[in-house]
Amino acid sequence: MTRTTVRRAFQKVVLAGALAMSPMMAMAESLADALASAYEHSGLLEQNRALLRAADEDVAVAVAALRPIISWSASFSRSFGSAVAYNSAKDKYQRSGFVDNQAEFAVSASLLLYDFGASRLKIEAAKETVLATRESLVSLEQQVLLRALTAYVNVQRESETVSLRQNNVRLVQRELRAAQDRFEVGEVTRTDVSLAEARLASSRANLALAEGNLLRAIEEYRASVGQKPGNLQAINRLPDIERNLDKAKAIALRTHPDMREMQYEINAAELNVKRADAGMKPTVNLTGRVSKTGDFDSRASTDGRSISLDFGGPIYRGGELSALARQAIARANAARAGLHVVKQQVALNVGNAMAGLSVATASIEATERQIRAARVAFQGVREEASLGQRTTLDVLTAEQDLLDAETSYTSAVADRTIAAYEVLAAMGLMTAKHLGLNVQQYDPSEYYKLIQSAPVKSLQGEKLDRILRRIGD
Repeated sequence: MTRTTVRRAFQKVVLAGALAMSPMMAMAESLADALASAYEHSGLLEQNRALLRAADEDVAVAVAALRPIISWSASFSRSFGSAVAYNSAKDKYQRSGFVDNQAEFAVSASLLLYDFGASRLKIEAAKETVLATRESLVSLEQQVLLRALTAYVNVQRESETVSLRQNNVRLVQRELRAAQDRFEVGEVTRTDVSLAEARLASSRANLALAEGNLLRAIEEYRASVGQKPGNLQAINRLPDIERNLDKAKAIALRTHPDMREMQYEINAAELNVKRADAGMKPTVNLTGRVSKTGDFDSRASTDGRSISLDFGGPIYRGGELSALARQAIARANAARAGLHVVKQQVALNVGNAMAGLSVATASIEATERQIRAARVAFQGVREEASLGQRTTLDVLTAEQDLLDAETSYTSAVADRTIAAYEVLAAMGLMTAKHLGLNVQQYDPSEYYKLIQSAPVKSLQGEKLDRILRRIGD
């Protein structure tokens, strides 16, 4: 067995192993199944859902600033030493020692009464940030689903390419045998046989390349969908999309999550500008304290209570507050400029996706005509070669033209499918909800509703624990 034969056998074993399926996976797998699996098993989505819950907690943190702050403290102290005093009875100075053991326990409470709206503005800014983070999650959902769609289509593309290459190898082998037979009877020269041998070697190399591309496509499918591809069903229907470019752009500018995310970020930035201005103004706080102090060396104790209304504000902090105000203004300006950039990018993405769809559609129509013409030419050239009017090279060239046309058609069909879904994603509609996937859709408001009022351990806290456990499962 030659080294080439061994390598070919190994490649077939690897390819067969990659395509091996369990009984469950042998069932037909639709595009909707693959997209649902990607949605449910995406680590990227899980990561950013956790980040969204962290942003939700910022609202609870901001709410807590307007509530009473209650704290306790305890201290134990021991004082000891000595003192020198004049004893008139003995007419001399005497030294005496002392020891004093005391304990104090206190509970204090403070409440922010007024801060010119700084805390309220912080709450509103945190809410806007939550809404922006939700839109960011939708954008990531689009990326996950589009990646899974692309992987699905590419597995089909590369599988069909492998089939075409395998058929090409069989055809060239027949042409080689025919050339050898004709050479033995003197109808062709040794050159014709060598040409067929060279073309067969080239066909086998192209087949090996196609098999390698299929293996890579399978690995990408596994990474994006979460499992090996089964018996993938053909995609017979493209998504319903707006074909008018201007209308598609208008829809994208209204619905794309990147646009909405930037709008929420602008709102948050403007609120932070107001909050920075309020941070320069005084605050009013109400403070109460209850304490009890006892002496271990006697039964003496002291109960203390106090309540105070405190007014205060910054006078000079080295320019920090002014810098924070200017920083907030700069970030608001950056957010507004960012909206303009995102608007241009969204419109560009829609235009590029629509152009890609048009090109792929035109390529399909052109390659269909090319296949018909190439098939007629190949059949004619092969018939003429059997009559001695064509050479082996003519037959091989005609066969290669037909193969190229069929491969181009397969690629164009795949490109059109991907381009159609890219248009959908560019418009902001490549989501589980819009596609109607059979999945338990993540509700970002469920967690927010339970923590927006900053709950402590309570009935509400128990509900929160159940939600977290369900998310963890």
